[in-house]
Amino acid sequence: MTATKTLTLSERCKAIKLIAMDVDGVLTQGGIIHDGTGKEWKVFHVRDGSVLKKLNKFGIATAIITGRSSVVVEYRAKELEIDMVFQGVSNKAKALEDIILSTGITAQEIAYIGDDLADISIMKSCGLAASPNDACFEVRNCANFVSKNPGGKSALRDLVEIILKVQGKWNHLCASHLN
Repeated sequence: MTATKTLTLSERCKAIKLIAMDVDGVLTQGGIIHDGTGKEWKVFHVRDGSVLKKLNKFGIATAIITGRSSVVVEYRAKELEIDMVFQGVSNKAKALEDIILSTGITAQEIAYIGDDLADISIMKSCGLAASPNDACFEVRNCANFVSKNPGGKSALRDLVEIILKVQGKWNHLCASHLN
Protein backbone atom coordinates (compact mmCIF):
# COMPACT_ATOMS: atom_id res chain seq x y z
CA MET A 1 0.00 0.00 0.00
CA THR A 2 1.22 3.51 -0.81
CA ALA A 3 2.17 5.63 2.19
CA THR A 4 -0.10 8.65 2.66
CA LYS A 5 2.79 11.11 2.35
CA THR A 6 3.58 9.92 -1.17
CA LEU A 7 0.04 10.25 -2.52
CA THR A 8 -0.64 12.93 -5.10
CA LEU A 9 -3.23 15.63 -4.46
CA SER A 10 -5.51 13.94 -6.98
CA GLU A 11 -5.22 10.56 -5.20
CA ARG A 12 -5.99 12.23 -1.87
CA CYS A 13 -9.04 14.01 -3.33
CA LYS A 14 -10.46 10.79 -4.81
CA ALA A 15 -10.61 9.19 -1.36
CA ILE A 16 -12.46 12.00 0.45
CA LYS A 17 -15.80 11.14 2.07
CA LEU A 18 -15.87 13.87 4.74
CA ILE A 19 -14.65 17.46 4.87
CA ALA A 20 -13.95 18.87 8.33
CA MET A 21 -13.12 22.50 8.97
CA ASP A 22 -12.12 25.07 11.54
CA VAL A 23 -14.30 28.18 11.76
CA ASP A 24 -12.32 31.29 12.75
CA GLY A 25 -9.79 31.98 10.02
CA VAL A 26 -11.34 29.45 7.61
CA LEU A 27 -15.08 30.07 7.35
CA THR A 28 -14.48 33.61 8.63
CA GLN A 29 -11.60 36.03 8.25
CA GLY A 30 -10.75 35.35 11.89
CA GLY A 31 -12.17 38.52 13.41
CA ILE A 32 -14.67 38.28 16.25
CA ILE A 33 -17.09 41.08 17.04
CA HIS A 34 -18.47 41.31 20.58
CA ASP A 35 -21.45 43.62 21.02
CA GLY A 36 -20.83 44.44 24.68
CA THR A 37 -23.64 42.20 25.97
CA GLY A 38 -21.82 38.92 25.44
CA LYS A 39 -23.20 38.33 21.96
CA GLU A 40 -20.73 37.40 19.28
CA TRP A 41 -20.90 38.19 15.57
CA LYS A 42 -19.09 36.50 12.69
CA VAL A 43 -19.12 37.11 8.95
CA PHE A 44 -19.33 34.07 6.65
CA HIS A 45 -18.82 34.00 2.86
CA VAL A 46 -21.84 32.89 0.82
CA ARG A 47 -19.69 30.98 -1.68
CA ASP A 48 -18.53 28.63 1.08
CA GLY A 49 -22.12 28.15 2.21
CA SER A 50 -23.51 27.50 -1.25
CA VAL A 51 -21.29 24.44 -1.76
CA LEU A 52 -21.33 23.20 1.84
CA LYS A 53 -25.10 22.86 1.87
CA LYS A 54 -25.02 20.57 -1.18
CA LEU A 55 -22.14 18.24 -0.23
CA ASN A 56 -24.33 15.54 1.35
CA LYS A 57 -26.13 15.10 -1.96
CA PHE A 58 -22.77 14.18 -3.47
CA GLY A 59 -21.75 11.64 -0.84
CA ILE A 60 -19.52 13.89 1.24
CA ALA A 61 -20.26 14.47 4.92
CA THR A 62 -19.24 17.64 6.78
CA ALA A 63 -17.94 18.51 10.22
CA ILE A 64 -16.94 21.64 12.10
CA ILE A 65 -14.15 21.33 14.66
CA THR A 66 -13.43 24.59 16.46
CA GLY A 67 -11.65 25.63 19.62
CA ARG A 68 -14.22 28.30 20.44
CA SER A 69 -17.88 27.88 21.34
CA SER A 70 -20.44 30.15 19.73
CA VAL A 71 -24.19 30.26 19.21
CA VAL A 72 -23.44 31.84 15.82
CA VAL A 73 -21.51 28.73 14.74
CA GLU A 74 -24.32 26.45 15.90
CA TYR A 75 -26.84 28.50 13.92
CA ARG A 76 -24.68 28.56 10.77
CA ALA A 77 -24.05 24.81 11.02
CA LYS A 78 -27.80 24.11 11.15
CA GLU A 79 -28.42 26.49 8.26
CA LEU A 80 -25.84 24.66 6.12
CA GLU A 81 -26.87 21.17 7.30
CA ILE A 82 -23.41 20.38 8.69
CA ASP A 83 -23.42 16.76 9.89
CA MET A 84 -21.25 17.10 13.01
CA VAL A 85 -20.28 20.10 15.12
CA PHE A 86 -17.52 20.02 17.74
CA GLN A 87 -17.14 23.31 19.62
CA GLY A 88 -14.83 24.23 22.50
CA VAL A 89 -12.36 21.58 21.35
CA SER A 90 -8.87 21.76 22.86
CA ASN A 91 -7.63 18.56 21.17
CA LYS A 92 -8.70 18.53 17.52
CA ALA A 93 -7.00 15.19 16.81
CA LYS A 94 -9.28 13.64 19.47
CA ALA A 95 -12.31 15.08 17.66
CA LEU A 96 -11.03 13.43 14.48
CA GLU A 97 -10.87 10.10 16.33
CA ASP A 98 -14.47 10.61 17.47
CA ILE A 99 -15.55 11.23 13.87
CA ILE A 100 -13.78 8.08 12.70
CA LEU A 101 -15.38 5.98 15.45
CA SER A 102 -18.89 7.34 14.89
CA THR A 103 -18.89 7.21 11.08
CA GLY A 104 -16.57 4.38 10.10
CA ILE A 105 -14.85 6.77 7.70
CA THR A 106 -11.07 6.36 7.83
CA ALA A 107 -8.60 9.18 8.48
CA GLN A 108 -7.42 8.87 4.86
CA GLU A 109 -10.98 9.63 3.70
CA ILE A 110 -11.13 12.91 5.65
CA ALA A 111 -10.05 16.33 4.42
CA TYR A 112 -9.45 19.08 6.97
CA ILE A 113 -8.93 22.78 6.41
CA GLY A 114 -7.38 24.88 9.16
CA ASP A 115 -5.43 28.08 9.58
CA ASP A 116 -3.54 28.12 12.89
CA LEU A 117 -1.24 26.08 15.11
CA ALA A 118 -4.10 24.28 16.89
CA ASP A 119 -5.01 22.71 13.53
CA ILE A 120 -1.66 21.04 12.84
CA SER A 121 -2.33 17.87 14.87
CA ILE A 122 -5.49 17.07 12.92
CA MET A 123 -3.90 18.08 9.61
CA LYS A 124 -1.10 15.57 10.17
CA SER A 125 -3.66 12.83 10.90
CA CYS A 126 -6.09 13.19 7.99
CA GLY A 127 -5.86 12.16 4.35
CA LEU A 128 -5.95 15.67 2.87
CA ALA A 129 -4.75 18.72 4.80
CA ALA A 130 -5.65 22.15 3.46
CA SER A 131 -5.35 25.79 4.46
CA PRO A 132 -6.36 29.28 3.34
CA ASN A 133 -3.52 31.27 1.78
CA ASP A 134 -3.30 33.51 4.86
CA ALA A 135 -2.87 30.64 7.34
CA CYS A 136 0.22 30.78 9.52
CA PHE A 137 3.42 29.52 7.91
CA GLU A 138 3.52 26.27 9.89
CA VAL A 139 0.01 25.32 8.76
CA ARG A 140 0.64 26.18 5.11
CA ASN A 141 3.84 24.14 5.34
CA CYS A 142 2.00 20.96 6.39
CA ALA A 143 -0.92 21.44 3.96
CA ASN A 144 -1.29 19.28 0.85
CA PHE A 145 -3.46 22.03 -0.66
CA VAL A 146 -3.26 25.79 -0.05
CA SER A 147 -6.22 27.76 -1.36
CA LYS A 148 -5.60 30.77 -3.56
CA ASN A 149 -7.99 32.63 -1.23
CA PRO A 150 -7.72 33.78 2.38
CA GLY A 151 -9.93 32.53 5.19
CA GLY A 152 -13.46 33.87 5.09
CA LYS A 153 -13.11 34.63 1.38
CA SER A 154 -14.11 31.24 -0.09
CA ALA A 155 -10.98 29.25 0.76
CA LEU A 156 -13.21 26.33 1.73
CA ARG A 157 -14.98 26.51 -1.61
CA ASP A 158 -11.61 26.10 -3.36
CA LEU A 159 -11.04 22.88 -1.43
CA VAL A 160 -14.54 21.58 -2.19
CA GLU A 161 -14.15 22.45 -5.86
CA ILE A 162 -10.88 20.57 -6.33
CA ILE A 163 -12.20 17.51 -4.47
CA LEU A 164 -15.42 17.40 -6.49
CA LYS A 165 -13.62 18.01 -9.80
CA VAL A 166 -11.28 15.09 -9.14
CA GLN A 167 -14.25 12.92 -8.11
CA GLY A 168 -16.15 13.90 -11.27
CA LYS A 169 -18.95 15.57 -9.29
CA TRP A 170 -18.28 19.30 -9.75
CA ASN A 171 -20.35 19.73 -12.92
CA HIS A 172 -23.26 17.96 -11.22
CA LEU A 173 -23.05 20.35 -8.27
CA CYS A 174 -22.97 23.33 -10.64
CA ALA A 175 -26.01 21.98 -12.50
CA SER A 176 -27.86 21.51 -9.19
CA HIS A 177 -27.73 25.28 -8.70
CA LEU A 178 -29.66 25.77 -11.94
CA ASN A 179 -32.72 23.89 -10.67
